[in-house]
Amino acid sequence: MSKPRIYLASKSPRRKMLLGQLRIRFQTIVPDVNEEINEKNPDRFAIKLAQEKVRSVQTRIKQGVIIGVDTIVVIDNEILGKPGSKKEAYQIIERLSGRTHQVISGLYILSIPSRKYFKTIEKTIVRFYRLSRQDIINYINSDEPYDKAGGYGIQSKAGRFIESINGCYYNVVGLPITRLLTGLKKFAVII
Repeated sequence: MSKPRIYLASKSPRRKMLLGQLRIRFQTIVPDVNEEINEKNPDRFAIKLAQEKVRSVQTRIKQGVIIGVDTIVVIDNEILGKPGSKKEAYQIIERLSGRTHQVISGLYILSIPSRKYFKTIEKTIVRFYRLSRQDIINYINSDEPYDKAGGYGIQSKAGRFIESINGCYYNVVGLPITRLLTGLKKFAVII
């Protein structure tokens, strides 16, 4: 019996890179989703968005396993999105400065045609050092904050802002690897 084909419903270069590092053969399909889901609960929001990514591509797949992931940053029980401007980026990074926040990823894996699925969340606690105004300005003047939830990438320039991390580092990058491998094993993708 051959292993099912794997599809990643994502446009994230970080997710593609991490999945590639696991030496898993996969094909990327860019999902078409509205990220404005009317859900205030962060856990449910992350899962719903991951599920929507999978649903938006599943009609293009005849057989295989589709992976959908969405990562959000939460502080004071508020979901921080991707900044759309320097002003927003400044406000987000300033809010994270010297504080602890959660990074939550929703993971949804669907097998086609059986329609069996696996869904879970991963939470990581991250604390930023206190940042100066100039630290924030220098950071938002780079291209880095604008395509990332919470306006930062732990794997890049913002890595120096991190005072501590409790949980999965890869979750903060955007792909909770251990949870993903657990889910793929359920579909006999990885033995």
